[in-house]
Amino acid sequence: MKGTPGLALAALAILVGAVSTAGATSRIKDLANIEGIRQNQLIGYGLVVGLNGTGDTINNAPFTKQSLQGMLERLGVNIRGQQLRTGDVAAVMVTANLPPFATQGTRIDVTASALGDAKSLLGGTLLVTPLLGADGNVYAVAQGSLAIGGFEAAGEAAKITRGVPTVGRLPNGAIIEREIDFSLAQLGRVRLALRNADFTTAKRIAVAINDYIGSPVAEPLDPSTVQLTLPKKFNQNLVAMLTDIEQLQVEPDEAAKIVIDERSGVIVIGRDVRVSTVAVAQGNLTVTISESPQVSQPAPFSKGRTAVVPRTNVGVVEEGKKLALVQEGVSLQQIVDGLNALGIGPRDLISILQAIKAAGAIQADIEML
Repeated sequence: MKGTPGLALAALAILVGAVSTAGATSRIKDLANIEGIRQNQLIGYGLVVGLNGTGDTINNAPFTKQSLQGMLERLGVNIRGQQLRTGDVAAVMVTANLPPFATQGTRIDVTASALGDAKSLLGGTLLVTPLLGADGNVYAVAQGSLAIGGFEAAGEAAKITRGVPTVGRLPNGAIIEREIDFSLAQLGRVRLALRNADFTTAKRIAVAINDYIGSPVAEPLDPSTVQLTLPKKFNQNLVAMLTDIEQLQVEPDEAAKIVIDERSGVIVIGRDVRVSTVAVAQGNLTVTISESPQVSQPAPFSKGRTAVVPRTNVGVVEEGKKLALVQEGVSLQQIVDGLNALGIGPRDLISILQAIKAAGAIQADIEML
């Protein structure tokens, strides 16, 4: 049995090589959304009370004053015409996301953000605030104590602020009062919306679903949509079908793209980016200016004055790199190695990539953020 360990190592090397060259797969549930299953944004206007003098300045925030007067009048307290000087109240905008299929009586998280000149919402309590949807209907009601992630401390001559003390969270702070009607189980047809539109990915998703079901139930309509028709084998239960197919593994395809953020110097290069044969050189021109002023003293017993004589030294240094050759059709790793060989930073790399694209040597799109 001599040579068996060598054969095992060779087989292992072939297996590792096959795994490393294979594309990464993802579940269909991670590649696409089901049409109709989505969150809905809610918004409301309310008051936060109980602040320790860090609320809105009533005279500078008329909406806070009007809201406070209206709330107290509804509770039977009339303060019309009275001078208000409280600093323990703040007007806030309350936002939340209504999850899909959320039922009446369940709770959701909300966020309260100061609307006026309040310094901090620490220790405040949000009063009953209706949360409205885009159609103007009330879908939830929020109330409760705020949790603040930041703070502010000040003295006579210094102040420190950590985080954002004018924004607070209410975990489970709103109760859902109205449900959104959507009968998914009663549908006979549904569409999958791809998160990244691509013809090849849409086709692969349809093929994977049809192979699993055993009949042509999936059809790609466009780069971002795959339509599913409920087959008879699932007994008109669309939920059961979606539960099965969302776990199918599909290898997504992507366009060759280079994303550049010039503000931060971030560069992201896709794995499918290829270049034609091109030579690149990069050089830096450094100009140094230094001042060495000297004092000129007059002769003894003369009527001259002491003067400062400027002395300026200017130096120019040009640092040039040799041409680096980037071969045609190289991989992403070879592109990175070739450009790193020039010893350049992200800012210069951005200019080089743009110049190579202008020369028509990059088979990819460059997207500027």
